Amino acid sequence: MPLNLTSIIKESSTVQGDAFIALMEKAAAVLRGESGRIGCQTVEDRLVRLDASGEAIVIGDLHGDLQSLTTILKGSGFMEKAADGNDVVLVFLGDYGDRGAHSAEVYYVVLTLKLRFPANMVLLRGNHEGPEDLLASPHDLPFQFRHRFGTDGAEAYAKTRELFAYFYNAVLVKERYVMVHGGLPADLSNAQDLARAHLMHPEKRFLEDLLWSDPSEAAQDVVFSPRGAGQLFGRDVTEKVLEKLGVKVLIRGHEPCEEGFRINHKGRVLTLFSMKGAPYFNKHGAYLQLPLSEKIENTQQLLPWIRKF
Repeated sequence: MPLNLTSIIKESSTVQGDAFIALMEKAAAVLRGESGRIGCQTVEDRLVRLDASGEAIVIGDLHGDLQSLTTILKGSGFMEKAADGNDVVLVFLGDYGDRGAHSAEVYYVVLTLKLRFPANMVLLRGNHEGPEDLLASPHDLPFQFRHRFGTDGAEAYAKTRELFAYFYNAVLVKERYVMVHGGLPADLSNAQDLARAHLMHPEKRFLEDLLWSDPSEAAQDVVFSPRGAGQLFGRDVTEKVLEKLGVKVLIRGHEPCEEGFRINHKGRVLTLFSMKGAPYFNKHGAYLQLPLSEKIENTQQLLPWIRKF
């Protein structure tokens, strides 16, 4: 039976705690079992390698913004393309909930689609899905779930947090892109450091940098981040790490952008932010509708595929 987006959105607003918890458990089982070749993906621990073919729809931070998620799903035609067997993958760069008013609803929609199209979706981990020692502050999610689900709120939150460990650290597209939530670890050696960053945490700061760091136009190498976690990294770090990974461009989220996107480091970094309005009050959100077979050298070549709304 085909899924209908309007129905899923309606269900997300009315789902009871027990049904939400059951969905989280099913999603965890799917994510936990992902390994090896899955559709156009090759899964290596917490790294996804995407084939350089077909289309990637890349979504930045949502922070509980159900309206923006709905806009993107409708505008990109993802569900129709995936149902028709098209070579399409939906990549989320992390930060699904917290801050905005509809965190539970966003998780419900995203994970319902993941169960229906498991080979067509990649869920990256953001700093709002971090481990216990790297939780974003303030962390609104447990209070939102308590308000939304009443006595089931604590269990709904616990089951959602269990998912976070199964979200991915990074996506690689050979000779083209690396996608993460936050930033690049300055001392990263190779792709295995992306795949195993969570296993080396906290002895090595790879996971912290992937979730929390930001590009800086002023920094050389790395400097202290005012966020209190992660680092600010300069263009020299970007160029060095991209070369080690054999790719041209970093695509990431993590920072609000007035126009929904921003370019840094002389075209080597693209930031996407897909939430729109309060509490960040950015004028536009944006996502990327990317033909993966196209070879590019810098983010300026991505401008025709950025969708502002």
